[in-house]
Amino acid sequence: MNTLKEYFEIEAKLFNKIALDKVDQVIAQLEQARVEGRRVFVFGNGGSGSTASHFACDLGKGTVQPTRPRFKVISLVDMMPTLTAYANDVSFDSVFAEPLITHAQRGDLAIGFSGSGNSPNILRAMETANKLGVATIGFSGFAGGKMKDLVEQHINVPSDLMAQIEDVHLALTHAMCEMLKLHHDPH
Repeated sequence: MNTLKEYFEIEAKLFNKIALDKVDQVIAQLEQARVEGRRVFVFGNGGSGSTASHFACDLGKGTVQPTRPRFKVISLVDMMPTLTAYANDVSFDSVFAEPLITHAQRGDLAIGFSGSGNSPNILRAMETANKLGVATIGFSGFAGGKMKDLVEQHINVPSDLMAQIEDVHLALTHAMCEMLKLHHDPH
C-alpha cells in the first residue's frame, strides 16, 4: 500500500471480515459477568497491551450506568510491579498466568489480545485460565496462531499488517463498550 487512502480502504474491508456473531457472544459474556459480579481480566503485549489497558478503562468507566452494576475489570498489563517481578524472578512467559492464579476464580473472564496469536505469555495465560475454569476470549490477527485453539471465543482480524490488526481490535473494543451501554439488565 502506498497511500493513506489505500491503508484505510484495506482496513475498511477488514471490518466486513469480522465474525460479528462471535463479537455479539463476547458482549453477552461480558454482560453476564457484569450482572453476576464476575471479574474480567485483560492483557496483551506492546500495542495489544495498550489495547487491553484502554479496554479496561472503557469497560470500567465508559459503561457506568446509574442503575446497573459496574464492571470489575482488571488490566494485568497495568500491574507493573507484579509484571516485572514475575518477568525478572520467574519468566516473562508467566507475567499474566501468575496473577490469574492469584486473583481469578471459576466463572471470571480472561481476555487476551495478541496480533500474532503466538505470544508465549498470552498462551500460558489462556492455558492457566482454562485450568482455573475461567472463560477465555482471544483477539488475534494473521491466521489466529496457537491462541485460536486455546480459547473458547476467538475473534480474528485476518490481516498480516500489525497496525491494522491493532486498529481493528481497538475499534471492536470501543464498539463492544457502546453496545454494553445499551444492553438492559436481564434481571
